[in-house]
Amino acid sequence: MSETYTVVLLVEQALSNADAARVRSLHDELRDEEQQVRYRVLVPVGDAAARIEAAMGAVSGDTMTAPRIPLDPDTVETVREESERQSADELQTTLDALRAAGATADGTIVDDDPIEALAAAVNEFDGREAIILTRSHVVSEFFHVDWTSRARRKIGVPVLHLLEHESFDDQAGSGEGISGA
Repeated sequence: MSETYTVVLLVEQALSNADAARVRSLHDELRDEEQQVRYRVLVPVGDAAARIEAAMGAVSGDTMTAPRIPLDPDTVETVREESERQSADELQTTLDALRAAGATADGTIVDDDPIEALAAAVNEFDGREAIILTRSHVVSEFFHVDWTSRARRKIGVPVLHLLEHESFDDQAGSGEGISGA
């Protein structure tokens, strides 16, 4: 029986079939060596209170101050449930895309800090590497507070940051890639 090589994926939104195929292609060499590659996918649940506050700020046109109306706990709960359903749907779409690309994959949605959840999954599943797939976040990347920068400081395995919905060629030269732990 071959050794399992676990890759922990932290995704900001559901992977497209093309994204899943690109991720799977990164490990073709391991398949050639007859190592079993397993993907563990984490999809964070959005912060319901923050979503409501952001929407209220957008409606009021004033994003520099706290909302003027107290947040209704029932509304926060409704938005939280909607966020969980959306994250669960995104997880299922991602798992389906990875499986369609020939991968063995499972996963979960996470309510905790995404980087804490990533670190815990790397430890729990003996992750050999982590891949973070996000949209481009120029400001947080500039200040090194984005998920990738935080993960590189937190976990002891190589971290690869990919931009969703961009080919490897589109991302070439952007300074991203695997970094040592």
